Amino acid sequence: MNDVADWWQTAIIDMEPGRIEVRGEPIQSLIGELSFPEMIWLMIRGDRPSSAQARLFEAALVSAVDHGPQAPSIAAARMAVTCGLPLNNAMASAVNMLGDVHGGAGEQAVMMYHFIDAHSGGLENAMDDWIATYGKILPGFGHRFHSPTDPRAPRLMELVTEAVDAGACSGRFMKTGQDVEAALSARKGKPVPMNIDGATAVIYAELGFEAPLARGLFCLSRSVGILAHAWEQSQQGGRNKGPTPPQYRWTYTGKPPQD
Repeated sequence: MNDVADWWQTAIIDMEPGRIEVRGEPIQSLIGELSFPEMIWLMIRGDRPSSAQARLFEAALVSAVDHGPQAPSIAAARMAVTCGLPLNNAMASAVNMLGDVHGGAGEQAVMMYHFIDAHSGGLENAMDDWIATYGKILPGFGHRFHSPTDPRAPRLMELVTEAVDAGACSGRFMKTGQDVEAALSARKGKPVPMNIDGATAVIYAELGFEAPLARGLFCLSRSVGILAHAWEQSQQGGRNKGPTPPQYRWTYTGKPPQD
């Protein structure tokens, strides 16, 4: 049976009737002892965070929970519910909206911080090389809605500073993010502040999470808002609600009416 048993291999969980062990620890010893953020860390990383690491990690998860019905993922969840879908389908529809443009900037920002940190030519050259490779948009900075400041980012940077003082992280990527913010604002001639994606990317980079996990963790965080909005919409009712009220029509750009 070894060829069957080895078909799937995992270091995450082992179980048999009457026994469940997660990362080598009995599930009953974790229930009531670990917070949900600590459990996420244990599942992904295989160890337990320190209390200072867990506090910073939890702050990042809390900060990205929701951004209102104008966010495509939240809108998709609410529209799905009005089409008669149950909560799990609404949540799946919404999470599938989280891609490179909506939901992916955190992953891209972690990549950029590592790119700049490893660059040997200084900040300005590193930024130019990033732009030449990935395009003119520097992920994690500026916001189409929150101007001049995304209220979440300064608070998260305060908590990173506290975590550095507590020895939970080094502050290396926080400095990179702040340096990019200053350099980008100087280039543009106006403030281009760090946004939620840039701030959570600082935290995930500081805590040692690989860039793709930043997107996965954002999905976990935003799923809370998605669930809340889907449930609220289910209580409000409504059928087949589109993105705009029915009295508003789209702009037709095709051929004029034909005889």
